[in-house]
Amino acid sequence: MTELVLNERRGAIALVTLNRPEKLNALNYALIDRLMQILDAIEDDGSVHAVVLTGAGDRAFSAGADIHEFSESIRNGPDAALKAFVRRGQAMTSRLESFPKPVIAAVNGIAFGGGCEITEAVHLAVASERASFAKPEINIGIPPTFGGTQRLPRLAGRKRALEFLLTGDAFTPQRAYEIGLVNRVVARETLLEASFELAERILRHSSLAAARIIAAVTRGLNASIAEGLAIEGEQFARMVPTRDNREALDAWMSRRAPRYSGC
Repeated sequence: MTELVLNERRGAIALVTLNRPEKLNALNYALIDRLMQILDAIEDDGSVHAVVLTGAGDRAFSAGADIHEFSESIRNGPDAALKAFVRRGQAMTSRLESFPKPVIAAVNGIAFGGGCEITEAVHLAVASERASFAKPEINIGIPPTFGGTQRLPRLAGRKRALEFLLTGDAFTPQRAYEIGLVNRVVARETLLEASFELAERILRHSSLAAARIIAAVTRGLNASIAEGLAIEGEQFARMVPTRDNREALDAWMSRRAPRYSGC
C-alpha cells in the first residue's frame, strides 16, 4: 500500500511529502490522519528542528480536499460532515499553525482549496514560479472549511481575500507573494533548495527561542495588543532560565558562534 505521507530526514530538517500525485495530492481523510501522526512523531523527535512540507509529483502541492470523499459526508447531514470533514481539516491546519518547530511549505504546483489553506496556516512558504493558488470552494457551493475564511483575510486583508473567496478564480505565485501568502517565489528547479536554505537560516538559532516566537505570534495574532504583549512577556520569561538563553548571551558578548543544547 502506498504511503500517503512521506517523511524523510535531511539532517535536522524533516522533508514531509503529501503523496497522492495521481489525485493531485488531494487531502482525503486517511492522508490528513497520517499527516497528523507524522507531525506528532516529529514534535517528539528532539533531533528534528524544522519541517519542509511539499507535494509529490510535478503538478500539485495539493488540489484541496478529496471532493468524492467529503461529498459522502455531506450527504449524511451537517453533523456528520462537521465531524468527519470540517473538524478534521481545521485540526490539521491549526496543528500546522501552532506547531512548535518552523514549518515551511514548498509549494511546487497547484495549491487549491485545502492546499491553499495549508499554505495559509504554515509559518513560512516558498512557491515555485509554476505554482498556482485558488479558493474554489464557492464553485461547489460551500465556503472554505479548513480555515480559509479566517486566515486569508488576516494575511491579505478583507477586500483582497473576499475577491478570491467570492470569485473562486486562480491567482499566480507572484500575486500570492504580493498579498503575503508566500515569502518568496523561485524557479521550479530550485524550490526545495530555497526552502531548505530558509530552514537552515532559522536553524542557526536556538530551537527553543524559535518555538517561543512561534507561540507568541500564533497566540497573539488573535488577541488584543494588551493580551498579545502579555503573551510575549510570558514566552520571554520561559526562555530566561534556559541554557540556550545563557549560551546566546555569552556567545554574543564573547564574539563567538553559539553552541545550543536545546534546553
